[in-house]
Amino acid sequence: MKDLIASKPGVKRLGIMGGTFDPIHYGHLVTAEAARTRFRLDQVVFVPSGRPPHKTGGTTDASDRLVMTQMAIVTNPGFSLSDIEAKREGYSYSIDTVREFFDIYGPELELFFITGADAILGIPTWKDAADLLNMCTFIAASRPGFDLAELNKLPLAWLERIRLFEIPALAISSTDIRRRVKNGDSIKYLLPEPVEHYILRYGLYREEG
Repeated sequence: MKDLIASKPGVKRLGIMGGTFDPIHYGHLVTAEAARTRFRLDQVVFVPSGRPPHKTGGTTDASDRLVMTQMAIVTNPGFSLSDIEAKREGYSYSIDTVREFFDIYGPELELFFITGADAILGIPTWKDAADLLNMCTFIAASRPGFDLAELNKLPLAWLERIRLFEIPALAISSTDIRRRVKNGDSIKYLLPEPVEHYILRYGLYREEG
C-alpha cells in the first residue's frame, strides 16, 4: 500500500475523515464529498483507524480496510488515503493524528475533522478533547431525524467549533452491512461494487459475531 501521508502541494484546507471503515460504504463517501464541497476543502483524507479506543469488539484487519477504502475513493481526485493510524502502535487517538498532520503541513493548515453528529456527543471522553477542538473545526454529519438538542449538553466554546449538516445517506451503516453478509443477504448498492466484490471474494464478515 502506497503511503499517502506526504504533504500535497496547494492544500490549505484539509478534511480528515476518520473511522474504522469496516467496511466503507456510500454513506461515508457522500458525507466526505458533501463536506468537501460545502466547506471548500482542498482535499479529504480518509484515515482508517488502527486500534480505536472507543470501539467494542474486534475490527477487520487494517490491511483489508485500507484496501477497501482505496478501492472506494480511487475515482475521486479530491479524496486520498492515509495509513497513519493503521501503522501506529497502540490505540488510535484523534489528537495524535491531528498533531501529526500539522507537523506535515505546517501551522498555517486549516484542519477540519469530519465525523458523525452522534460521535460528537462522546467527545468529552476523547483524549485531550479541548486541545482537539482548539486545533481543528469539527464537521458533524447527522442522519435525518437526529436529535440535535443533545448537542446542547456540550460546552458553548466547543459548539462554536462544530459545524452541523444533514446527510440522508447516513442511514446506511457498516454494522448493517456486516449483518447482511453474515445472514447471506445482498449488500449491493450499499457500497461501491469493487468493495462488495472484495468482501465476497475474501469471505469477510461471514463469521461476524
